[in-house]
Amino acid sequence: MGVAKGWEGVVLKLLRGKDFTFTVTGAEQVTEHYRRVHLSDGGLLAAAGESLHPTMWVRVWFESEGKPHQRAYTLVDPDPAAGTFTLEFALHDGVASRWARDAKPGDTIDATVHGTGFTAPAPAPERLLVIGDAASLPAINSLLDAFPQTPATIWLETQHDSDAGLPVRVDAARHEVRRVRRGGSALVEEVKAQLPALIDDPASAYVWLACDTTTTRTLTAYLRKELALPKQRVNGLGYWRAA
Repeated sequence: MGVAKGWEGVVLKLLRGKDFTFTVTGAEQVTEHYRRVHLSDGGLLAAAGESLHPTMWVRVWFESEGKPHQRAYTLVDPDPAAGTFTLEFALHDGVASRWARDAKPGDTIDATVHGTGFTAPAPAPERLLVIGDAASLPAINSLLDAFPQTPATIWLETQHDSDAGLPVRVDAARHEVRRVRRGGSALVEEVKAQLPALIDDPASAYVWLACDTTTTRTLTAYLRKELALPKQRVNGLGYWRAA
């Protein structure tokens, strides 16, 4: 039986969100705090057709104490021919993480597709400038996959020692990962100190960032106001709220 989605589900349905049911086919523990769950797509990828795009995400529904909760997750390695994909979870104390820890083959989970999109920067950037953390790592990897020949510098905020084993899809010849330990404003300070040297022309630079809401807002304002990057050259997404 699917999760009763409450008022959020009603709103998404009014906005023409499409519902699907995914089935777990397997799971693997990547690190102590990062888990990968493999799923069959319930017809999602066939329905998406040509609209399947880099960083595509779905709203997944979880139930806790009889109440519905929705969280957004990026599709990892979607295979339309097989009708499969993977979701990756940065584990913490929450309803989605509890579900991921317990997921086993045959389990089902409901999801709604609405509002996802990606516009490739034009002109194409000479270098991707990417800022994120474990929660946005699936989207970061999807972005790197979408630009296979483009160099990239990635600032990756980490929290645990085991984050050294996070599955960052980098090619040492083209990609540089700068890991920043989470704490206070460390990520903001590192980016402000290092990123300007990598921008020759604000009009052709491209920055993709997805961190906690506060960090994303702070860095987006910095990029737009202080570094003068045009709106279309900054893609900022607040993935989660710090407690």
